[in-house]
Amino acid sequence: MRKLIAAINMTLDGFCDHTASVADEELHKHYNELLSNAGALLYGRTTYQLMESYWPAIVEHPTGNKAVDEFAVLIDDIQKIVFSRTLKSVDWKNSVLKHEVIKDDILELKQQAGNNLFAGSPGLIAEFINLGLVDEYQICVHPIILGSGLPLFKNMANRVDLKLLKTKEFASGAIVQYYEPTAPRV
Repeated sequence: MRKLIAAINMTLDGFCDHTASVADEELHKHYNELLSNAGALLYGRTTYQLMESYWPAIVEHPTGNKAVDEFAVLIDDIQKIVFSRTLKSVDWKNSVLKHEVIKDDILELKQQAGNNLFAGSPGLIAEFINLGLVDEYQICVHPIILGSGLPLFKNMANRVDLKLLKTKEFASGAIVQYYEPTAPRV
């Protein structure tokens, strides 16, 4: 069975803002490894549109930074499942659109053979947590305090107790914290 992993960047004060932190070469290499071993990325509309508006252009016109260019190719090639009630279609390569999160559909995805599934949108992560679907958390905390923004764990229905599995530190001061829920999931 594949795991559903909530993998996202956030600031020290718990906000998700892709423009607030700078992904250096070391961090890009980390995410390149993650994408190399991923079966699919699960995005909400906002994160999908943010990624889709940037990475395909890097594939077409590489930056010359090996880690960034490799990330662009990896994210371009991987399957992306986009959950949106408002989008009519998705045009990015290897993307499929779902208009709602259906627990049984996600359970079916988890039962399929292949590499793990990675959720990378704050709202979608909260929805998956509320449905008891998240098997692991990989939260990259950046040494930045924003003071305001989109909180990662907004709209949580219940408390979730976690067990720390490991941490990974980067020269930039960012730290990836790996957790698993202590209570049984589906």
